[in-house]
Amino acid sequence: MSDPNGGGRERSFSEHSSSNSTGNLKLTLLAEDLSVEKEVVETGRVRVSKRTHTREVVIDEDLLKESAEIETIQIGRQIFEMPMVRHEGETTIIPIVEEVLHTERRLFLKEEVRITRKKTTDQFHDRVTLRYQEAVVTRVQSTSEAVDNQSTNERK
Repeated sequence: MSDPNGGGRERSFSEHSSSNSTGNLKLTLLAEDLSVEKEVVETGRVRVSKRTHTREVVIDEDLLKESAEIETIQIGRQIFEMPMVRHEGETTIIPIVEEVLHTERRLFLKEEVRITRKKTTDQFHDRVTLRYQEAVVTRVQSTSEAVDNQSTNERK
């Protein structure tokens, strides 16, 4: 809009005559209105992508392995009370008893089962592939930037 008053406000005074005998003067004032609007402007875009990489790692660990040897030893002798399970070092001894009917009851140690624990350590070697990711952020020219660049080029 162009303003004929050079940016000033226009004021108008008008005199109206009426059929009344007193003659009323009316003063007309102008008012300004303000209108505000919002507009979404794209200023740029980014693209985020992931890249997956791999790397080899060497494993060098000791693995503990435990095994048991079971051995049965024939005893064959008379005993007078029930023997308990006992331990001798790494060996657990479990007595096996049998009642034999005789004119009298007697305990007879028939055999013993010996379980010996042995621990061995083996060296374990292997190569495994591990994955890891990183983010790559790339700035992409927006559509409004393309228009701004064209208008800048046209002005030159």
